[in-house]
Amino acid sequence: MSRTQDPPAEIVPVAAALLGRAGELGVRMARRIRAEVAYYGTAEHVPFQELSASCRRNAELVLGQLVDGRTAADMTSAQDTGRVRARQGAPLGELLHAYRVGSAFLWAELAAGARAADGVTADTIVALAAWWVDEGLAAAAGDAYREAASELLLQRERERSVLVEALFTGLLTDRITLWEAADALGLPTAGPFMVVAVETPAPGREALPGVEDRLLAERVRSAWRLLPDLQVGVAAAGRTAEEATLRVLGRYPDARIGVSPEYHALRDTPRALRLARLALAGTRAPAGVVRFDDSPVSLLVAAAPEEAGRIGEAVFGRVRELRREERDRLLETLEQWFAAGGSVTEAARLLYCHRNTVRYRLRRLEDLTGRSLRDPRSVADLAVALRALRLGDEGGGGDGSGDRDTTGRL
Repeated sequence: MSRTQDPPAEIVPVAAALLGRAGELGVRMARRIRAEVAYYGTAEHVPFQELSASCRRNAELVLGQLVDGRTAADMTSAQDTGRVRARQGAPLGELLHAYRVGSAFLWAELAAGARAADGVTADTIVALAAWWVDEGLAAAAGDAYREAASELLLQRERERSVLVEALFTGLLTDRITLWEAADALGLPTAGPFMVVAVETPAPGREALPGVEDRLLAERVRSAWRLLPDLQVGVAAAGRTAEEATLRVLGRYPDARIGVSPEYHALRDTPRALRLARLALAGTRAPAGVVRFDDSPVSLLVAAAPEEAGRIGEAVFGRVRELRREERDRLLETLEQWFAAGGSVTEAARLLYCHRNTVRYRLRRLEDLTGRSLRDPRSVADLAVALRALRLGDEGGGGDGSGDRDTTGRL
């Protein structure tokens, strides 16, 4: 970095006298900065000895330029300061403020010395001012700060991404490691939590841009990871946080979003991700938020999907051989019968049909499956098998789930 004008030669004796007092000037400059710049106000961030040494080096650099008549200077010291302050987390505005306070202090000393010196005219002072306005040190420190801050941000994002991936893949299993990961990710160390899985519009493209900041604005802490086909996140839950999370997710009306049940230990995050995926796979709706039902039957099916799939085929094998329209109608009737707590009247209301129609369809299902709805064991078989069909590889198998409220539970 270079200055555009040469320093006035008449100022050399003044600068040389001040250069001999650089140590004293550094201490006084440091005191001025400590008094006027909040970040440097105590030794908490920058010890006074370190600050005064930096001020002394800056004074020597500027005064040395005036003495030697150089228009260029080695900005290494200022650049080093900028990088160090970035790593310390100092606000850039405070760093630049400190350089300007120091510059004003040194200018006042030079101007006072110039006024007292022989042969220094007003024109000399004007020329010195024109040379002085180039804030080379502050600019060098600021540029180095921004460069270091960008590197730190990229490094932290890489580290954060690795931690989130390890959390979702189950590589974090030790309790202390989990606590440390939670702290690094800004998550609570104890639950409840919930996992969100969102279908991406294209590989590597976020489905919920800005979601972490939006949740943070609602005082919900979360951590997110972008996969080729999904954007996944773990968020703090609990009633208030859960409501806020669902409210934020609702601001993305075009996204297909699956949400896991609440869970309490971070080590269970991979399992919760699986349930969120199942919630997403279990609906054919083009958009909306789908919650995975945390009932025992749903959890049992999710825990052993292959076995559950075999149960579904064994129980509903003959039903699946029917024409699509009839099959869908019978399965929907059974589902609404479960939703109605076994009440034919309530199921008929939900289906917008007559009670006798519901009875007929249920008897037809009993004949096809060989299971009676009056036998609790048969009812359990039917519940598990129906859930397996809904969450199976066929994405609902023509069950009409796409017509249901996409903000409801599976």
